[in-house]
Amino acid sequence: MTAQDKPEFSYSGTELDSLAHARNYYAWVLRQFEPYLGAKVVEVGAGIGTFSEFLLSIPRVRELVAIEPASNTFPHLEQRFAGNPKVSVINGYLGDHYKTLSANAVVAVNVLEHIADHEAFVKQAYELTVPGGALLLFVPALPAIFGSLDKAFEHERRYTRTSLRNVIETSPWKVRRVTYMNMPGIAAWFLAGRVMKKTHIAPADAKAYDRLVVPWLSKVESVLPPPIGANLVAIATRS
Repeated sequence: MTAQDKPEFSYSGTELDSLAHARNYYAWVLRQFEPYLGAKVVEVGAGIGTFSEFLLSIPRVRELVAIEPASNTFPHLEQRFAGNPKVSVINGYLGDHYKTLSANAVVAVNVLEHIADHEAFVKQAYELTVPGGALLLFVPALPAIFGSLDKAFEHERRYTRTSLRNVIETSPWKVRRVTYMNMPGIAAWFLAGRVMKKTHIAPADAKAYDRLVVPWLSKVESVLPPPIGANLVAIATRS
């Protein structure tokens, strides 16, 4: 099926708007990825460009290709980076474009859980990445807390450390680490999605967590890595 044959995709989840101002949260994720970023980065599922801005804050990132399939979010992404010579935006899926791309790193933040064939995704990412390049993933963790929020956000799944590693290793990636993040988020997500059956995160709640919890939590977990968490970071490299 070609890009032209695919039905137009419109993302109905609300997480992009809820997390748009979670600057501490995204900065925390960026710190995990920063050592592996090179001159050219492909970001898949760039949404409205929130994390793209963080990637561009790294001086050695000289070119960013931002890929976004959703027809309702792509115009915002396109407008956000109009006139920026460092950024190219593509409306589509990685599978439609990976053969024409080459990069030092492929980044996917809160994306892999939306993809039915996630093994194909990591294979495509491997094929477009240059030797020495990296695959940088941030995903939701713990299937046990999958609930109404995950369904509303169109998540296919949540991951364990083992299941995420297994997906990555279906391609020749060398897994550097798969680590949990955000331990207090487990209780918050379980309460919201399994107990209260919420279908969206209120922007005010996201801002409060970002402002009051993430700054100290990121410092604590950098010293004492948690044995479990609401999210996983995966770093893999290509020989």
